[in-house]
Amino acid sequence: MATPDYILDLRADIGSKLLPVLGASAVVLDAEGRVLLGQRADNGNWALPGGLLDPGEEPAAGAAREVLEETGVEIDVEYLSSMRVGRPYRFANGDEIVATTLVFRARAVGGKACVNDEESLAVDWYAPDALPESVPVNHRFAIERALSGNRETWFVRD
Repeated sequence: MATPDYILDLRADIGSKLLPVLGASAVVLDAEGRVLLGQRADNGNWALPGGLLDPGEEPAAGAAREVLEETGVEIDVEYLSSMRVGRPYRFANGDEIVATTLVFRARAVGGKACVNDEESLAVDWYAPDALPESVPVNHRFAIERALSGNRETWFVRD
């Protein structure tokens, strides 16, 4: 995952101390009800597309930007499905973050699913009952929640 310039600037001032970050991802469905996933280049796991928001960026727009950047798919964001506060994470270089991720339900409206940047090894559509084994539990939960049809935002702490 490429580190945004604003994070690099902050790190120049605060070093590797714990930094709270805000991210957005999307459970993107195609016309057949399949879920869009990307195979991450950093760990090989299949996951929902998403990433960090830019300062001042509207979260739904940020989710749409991240999906397009990573997968080549244009989306229409329908609603905020869930919000997850992760555990503190330490990168190999010593930098620490704790991420709050907003997960949106969305529909594919254009583009073509493909590897569109260096963050993914592969991109594909999967039936919700046939997800790759490496999809993390918290992403499975987000998918299940988005597919439930319940528009009440769900909050979960990892």
